[in-house]
Amino acid sequence: MSTPVRRETTTTEVHLRTIVCFGEALIDFFAQPVATPDTPRTFVQHAGGAPANVAVAVARLGAPAQFVGALGADMFGDFLLESLRAAGVRTDHVVRTDAARTALAFVAIDHEGERSFSFYRPPAADLLFRPEDFHANCFAGAGAFHVCSNSLTGEPAASATLHGMQRARDAGVLVSMDLNLRPMLWSQGVDPRPLLWQALERADVVKLARNELEYLAEDGDERAVLTRLLQGAARWVVVTDGPGPIRWYNREGEGELRSPRVKAIDTTAAGDAFVGGLLFHLSQAGIAAAHLDEFLRDRDAIEGALRFAASVGAIAVTRNGAFAAMPGLGDVKQLLKEQYEDVA
Repeated sequence: MSTPVRRETTTTEVHLRTIVCFGEALIDFFAQPVATPDTPRTFVQHAGGAPANVAVAVARLGAPAQFVGALGADMFGDFLLESLRAAGVRTDHVVRTDAARTALAFVAIDHEGERSFSFYRPPAADLLFRPEDFHANCFAGAGAFHVCSNSLTGEPAASATLHGMQRARDAGVLVSMDLNLRPMLWSQGVDPRPLLWQALERADVVKLARNELEYLAEDGDERAVLTRLLQGAARWVVVTDGPGPIRWYNREGEGELRSPRVKAIDTTAAGDAFVGGLLFHLSQAGIAAAHLDEFLRDRDAIEGALRFAASVGAIAVTRNGAFAAMPGLGDVKQLLKEQYEDVA
């Protein structure tokens, strides 16, 4: 069993709004190196799940974070709940169920830190979260509500995802979505795009990996995808490409900046760390939904937020695991100084 990491706290934490992350928490079983071809393969248990990782990233940096979702009433659900709490994430809106088990993912990592997954889901407890399971006060005082697409792969969680996004919007909360697409989680023969678009069109901030932008551009027209997003609710679209440049788009313009240069050993939670860093930075700067448009008119502010987010992601890929890979604020500030000292 891996040891959960505890977050750093800051004197500004009490002034920051809560980042609410909704969706799946699951167990990542990481394959360990074997000494010889005939040595039995072993796996080490780590806490994970994209929105849960984002919540831990936010908490480790020093902002209040809340995880909302369903966990199985089993030993793995117990471990996840304990790990979230140990990382400083609030869990008072977590639902426990004995109708399905906590999801599992077996992860293999190659020599460049890239990973491949084998999921044991569905059935899974996280997919049983219902729209009515949201507490009445879930969105009170929230600075952002964050989701990924894995909660769209089954009911009632898919309906709950869309319901939660709309309730957040109605409450004036910034809505964030990282597509984080895992095609193998969708039923065979089902085209995820219509449901993905229903969620994307409810988000103020959209984060895509480069291959996800290509996936959405069915006819190869990536610009059409960006236009559709920005003509809807989205006000800021960020496209990452591993160690490649980060591209950003809003209704006022677009830009590009380089990613930090690090040696990756495990990219499992890279995107989640990036998003956690971005939401933390916005919260620390006091950027709520009502202030986002003003923020997005300042190119320097945009690039400062992205440099911060990229540094959180860069540190995470130099460490193993998901929860355990999330850095504290001091580590991020040091990497920013090292990597971007040429930026005034």
